[in-house]
Amino acid sequence: MKQRIRVVGIIKNEEGVLVFKRNRGRSESPVFWELPTGKIKFGEQPEEAMARSLTEYTGLVASSVKLKDVITFLAPEGSSQLSNLYIIYELTIAGEEKPSPRERYTAYKYVKDFANSNIHLNETSIAVTEIVEEKTFSNRVNARDTANSITINVDGASRGNPGPSGIGYVIHDSKGAIIEQGGEFIGFATSRMAEYYAMRKGIDRATELGYKTVKFISDSLMVVNQLSGIFSVKNQDIMPIYQDIQAKLSDFDAVSFTHVPRSQNALADHEANAAIDNILRNK
Repeated sequence: MKQRIRVVGIIKNEEGVLVFKRNRGRSESPVFWELPTGKIKFGEQPEEAMARSLTEYTGLVASSVKLKDVITFLAPEGSSQLSNLYIIYELTIAGEEKPSPRERYTAYKYVKDFANSNIHLNETSIAVTEIVEEKTFSNRVNARDTANSITINVDGASRGNPGPSGIGYVIHDSKGAIIEQGGEFIGFATSRMAEYYAMRKGIDRATELGYKTVKFISDSLMVVNQLSGIFSVKNQDIMPIYQDIQAKLSDFDAVSFTHVPRSQNALADHEANAAIDNILRNK
């Protein structure tokens, strides 16, 4: 599987988050804005690539580069799929320096409220800013926005690891409204197995509801990276369900896997733990 790695920077001040307008290149290309983004050159560390790309494309110099998160997702590319890994940094700019966009970008602005702005972000920047804002945008416009697209948060919980375990899921439509949520008790399992069972449940519900473009969100970095092809699966107890999930993914037109902090997956976590509580109360 092909893999694309990028670094993405978040710059915030009292005016909001800094985004840049992409050079359209071909006139028929859509107009998108994005967070400052760059490639990693041979021999560079990711933070070095972030600092270099920032200066190269925006004219800004970072006084600090702090790792914030990593997101991964799969995207179609021709007849195959492309694995994307984006390393996210929080950047601080020294002094009152202003951007001077170059080549890649043609304009810039600070945005305080993306959900209520008319800024059309690209997909990566949407995923990153949702992490920063800790909410799902309802006005997103990007290549995967169709009436047949949804976002599914999943989570697994285990009391004892291994111990009594549950799974939870929450399905959001393209405008951020909750379509469905639920949880199930899955018996005695490890937390790792619970996370995989939760992901499979989300995939099954998306298939049953007829959705073809799905963004899966999990607070398990291991599951996200393994399903994205970044990490290999070495545990034999995981292999059967991992292979089952991979087979099911072929039913979709496009899927993505995004890691978020546990605090941003609270509703799915609640459903998973409620499923365990319901069983334990009735014993």
